[in-house]
Amino acid sequence: MTDIYKLDDIDRKILYILQKRGRITNAQLSKEIGLSPAPTLERVKKLESSGVIRSYHAKLDREQVGLGVSTFVLVTLKGHNKANIQKFTESINKIDEIIECHHITGSGDFILRVVSKDIASYQKLMIEKVTDIIVVDNLQSSVILSTYKDSMAMPIPIPIQM
Repeated sequence: MTDIYKLDDIDRKILYILQKRGRITNAQLSKEIGLSPAPTLERVKKLESSGVIRSYHAKLDREQVGLGVSTFVLVTLKGHNKANIQKFTESINKIDEIIECHHITGSGDFILRVVSKDIASYQKLMIEKVTDIIVVDNLQSSVILSTYKDSMAMPIPIPIQM
């Protein structure tokens, strides 16, 4: 288990701003948090090297890039043991259309988020790749009809004066 990085108020302001505007310049970030550019950059680098900031992403419009169907898939394995979990996770990590995989409690073992061009390509993916994973026992799919919130931002408590 990794150590928890101690965040002060300035770190929290940095994280809050970077989650909303990841392409902000260091100069603008330093103005907004009230530090000069050098210590601001040093703090950002520390947050990156400590693993608090894991990456930066361009958030794409799924439909604009030809991925019109998004689904959640509840997966139950034939046996919930270390070997089956390893076989399953190794297999799904090779499937690009599976963009999220979460090990869960409850009625299933994993929940996947899958994107595909259309229903036909989704069906082909499930039949040719996912159901072929030998440790998969059961799949339950839910097609996402509409999305009303899709935030990547973590709810970082920030100081009142922002």
